Amino acid sequence: MSIIRYITAIVMIGFNLFNYLFSGYAYPAVSTKGAYLFCYFVGNSPEEQRIHLAVSSDGYNFKALNNNEPIIIQTKGKKCCRDPYILKGQDGCYYIIATDMNAEEGWTSNHALVTWKSEDLINWTDETIIDIRDLGGEFTNTTRAWAPQAIWDESVGMYMVYWAHSTVENDIAGHYYAYTKDFKTFETTPKPLYGREGIQCIDGDIVYNKKDSYYYLYFKYDETQKIAYVKSKNLTGPYDTEPVVCSLGYWGVEGSSMYNITGTDAWMMVMDEYGTGHFFAQMTRDFKTFRKVNRQVYAMDHLKPRHGSVVAISEKEYRTLVKAYGVQPIPRGE
Repeated sequence: MSIIRYITAIVMIGFNLFNYLFSGYAYPAVSTKGAYLFCYFVGNSPEEQRIHLAVSSDGYNFKALNNNEPIIIQTKGKKCCRDPYILKGQDGCYYIIATDMNAEEGWTSNHALVTWKSEDLINWTDETIIDIRDLGGEFTNTTRAWAPQAIWDESVGMYMVYWAHSTVENDIAGHYYAYTKDFKTFETTPKPLYGREGIQCIDGDIVYNKKDSYYYLYFKYDETQKIAYVKSKNLTGPYDTEPVVCSLGYWGVEGSSMYNITGTDAWMMVMDEYGTGHFFAQMTRDFKTFRKVNRQVYAMDHLKPRHGSVVAISEKEYRTLVKAYGVQPIPRGE
């Protein structure tokens, strides 16, 4: 795949250079190795709130697996899930953690997370419901446990799981975190991570910037329906109290997800432009300043995705997935 990437990059030099110099778009970084896996759901009906997967060899153009039909059918909890986050664990296995929720029951009907594990990206096992209410105390009346994500914390040797949390008593969602070793149980009692008094704060995405040694927490900035960030030298905070809005699209967005174009210092931020049915993409090299990515450069909209995430995979894993499920061609010119 590497040769094809470079040939494509050479062919596109003129187009990309023009857009960079005169239209303000990012100059697409060329992925030098591996591939990418996009994990998402597609809508608000029960049959649409399931795990879908798509693959890409370049990090921009994604092809649906399994004819864009669900890869995982949830059997526990609400039997519906949203906002899936996929990551590769320290053990070499892949994990998905998602919101256990059926939108048809209402936006404050969710109180649990759902997780899966896979050794090969084909067979998903260990479906587990983590019910936040079972933690008791202030968590008994949980009404939202939204958009969970996880990041490895080397300092404690566990994964930090974080999500947007609200209760009957406090309907203003803020981010909480707890540690896990296995994505089945929490080893610690959840604690506040970041919130804004009187303002909803959802869809957190934490990324570590090796260049300046800061953790960047991106989230939905409720006042303008954009993406903003705060940062901290410590994973668990405290994070800055003044958010910096960084998303560049005209329309409201949510569910941002950052991923590296492998072999480069460029990072993509993709986000759900929920009012238009599109996905919006922009690129950064410093985690603070972004440029839009030309819609002619990337392809996601044909998947009909909602809030999802992207993880790097190997070329071998890419070929295995394509062989197992087949890929749906990317429609062009629509």
